[in-house]
Amino acid sequence: MIASLNGALIDKSLMQCLIDVNGVGYLVYIPLSTFYVLPEPGLPVVLQTHMYVREDVISLYGFGTQVERDVFQLMISVSGIGPKLAINILSGIPAEEWFRAVAGEDLKRLTSIPGVGRKTAERMILELKDKVLKLGIDTFKSTAEPARKADHLKEDALSALINLGYKANLANDAVDQIVQDNEPLPAIDQVLKKALKILSA
Repeated sequence: MIASLNGALIDKSLMQCLIDVNGVGYLVYIPLSTFYVLPEPGLPVVLQTHMYVREDVISLYGFGTQVERDVFQLMISVSGIGPKLAINILSGIPAEEWFRAVAGEDLKRLTSIPGVGRKTAERMILELKDKVLKLGIDTFKSTAEPARKADHLKEDALSALINLGYKANLANDAVDQIVQDNEPLPAIDQVLKKALKILSA
């Protein structure tokens, strides 16, 4: 069982990436939330992974956090939810929000996710509510929320810088440096000011 990958990112797209680990290239399917936090190709990357094995299929699914992998593994334990749908669900809802929706039997929120109909949402609640409550939503929220806030901050700042005409890779490096060097996270205007200073140096 491959539980994690630590290597160099070779290539990435919205739904998959290719990681070189000691000369072996691993194709990994990912949710959008993981795509947004991937570095530029050539840089090191670490992903938590789940190896999906069936008679004629061996696939790797990767996640930026252990929380997302845990959610994925819970979802694929539900009858009728395969790994592709689970990845789509994680692309459409933050992990901690999914926990709250299942625990609170929020059918409206679950059915608002593309690809999730009422029957699928009802099965998730029926089969996973007790497990979610047992694990404790606050535990998952506390580990996932800071990363989620950083992700949104980076996305907003990167979008603004690209719209100003800066190259995506240079803008991404500048924003990453600011987010990593500042705790607590600064406001978006402060991130942009510091990024512009770095990019104009």
